[in-house]
Amino acid sequence: MDIFGIILWPLRWVIELILVGAHSGLTALGLDFNSGWTWILSILVLVLVVRTAMIPLMLRQIKSMRGMMELQPELKKIQTKYKGKRDQFSQQAMQQEMMALYKRHGSSPLASCWPMLIQMPIFFALFQVLNAANRHEAGVGLMNAELAMSFSNGDIFGARLSDTLSTNGDNPAVVAVAITIIVLMVVSQFFTQFQITAQNVSQAAKESPMYRQQKMMMYVLPLIMAVTGVMFPIGVMSYWMMSNLWTMGQQWWTIRNMPTPGSEAAKKREERLRASGKWDTHPDNPANRKDADGNPIAQKPTGQREQPMSKARAKKKKKKGGK
Repeated sequence: MDIFGIILWPLRWVIELILVGAHSGLTALGLDFNSGWTWILSILVLVLVVRTAMIPLMLRQIKSMRGMMELQPELKKIQTKYKGKRDQFSQQAMQQEMMALYKRHGSSPLASCWPMLIQMPIFFALFQVLNAANRHEAGVGLMNAELAMSFSNGDIFGARLSDTLSTNGDNPAVVAVAITIIVLMVVSQFFTQFQITAQNVSQAAKESPMYRQQKMMMYVLPLIMAVTGVMFPIGVMSYWMMSNLWTMGQQWWTIRNMPTPGSEAAKKREERLRASGKWDTHPDNPANRKDADGNPIAQKPTGQREQPMSKARAKKKKKKGGK
């Protein structure tokens, strides 16, 4: 076993535990032991378990991404302050100011990467589980040779879970199933990114370089999925597709209920709250905001500014008021 296999061994064991456990439960309910649909539902259980465990991390990612976009104007000021200064002292000072800004707002450039970094080992471990099953080999845990053969040969609409578009492209069933899954993967990934860039970004953040990078990723990530999907087994792509659909739904709920202040989604949420009569008492209403001690935060006056007047005019006004 190579070093990569050693690192993924614990994940493979856990994945096999969840898959075999879900498969046993589904067959106990009356589903066919060797059916590909039984294994697809087992993969769905795996997705639900993994993504449910990742909800706190995903919420932190969304909050961090939102915070990073909102920080771009302040980051730009810091970068402009040290523009052209390449000495070590200036570079260290710039990094310290940027880190202090991240800390003050509870954001981090790395926080948005953690869910993907955690998902990738799980994805590769599942790929290894399927590869072993494709060779009819027992896994590292509960996936024995019989289960491995059942998993490998299980089919949906005539396409086996171990088939790939690159090696089984002569099978019409494999082509139809694989392309359908790839399309769902690409569309769900694109819509997830679209929700962020089009609905959950304030106008100030849209002027930042990070927004342009985020908008570029909206097209790059689906393209990567479309290209690499040709090489992955249908079972692995099924996990990827269902995970993307989960992310899309989770993102929609988060943006609808916890939008970025000043974004289009925040305006729509305010309209919904106003229509239901809940805005006047809602904590997001600036008039209801409180400080850390629970005291109301004084709001800036919004009416017409009182015009200055001379001492003589003020004295005359005072006399009139006294009569």
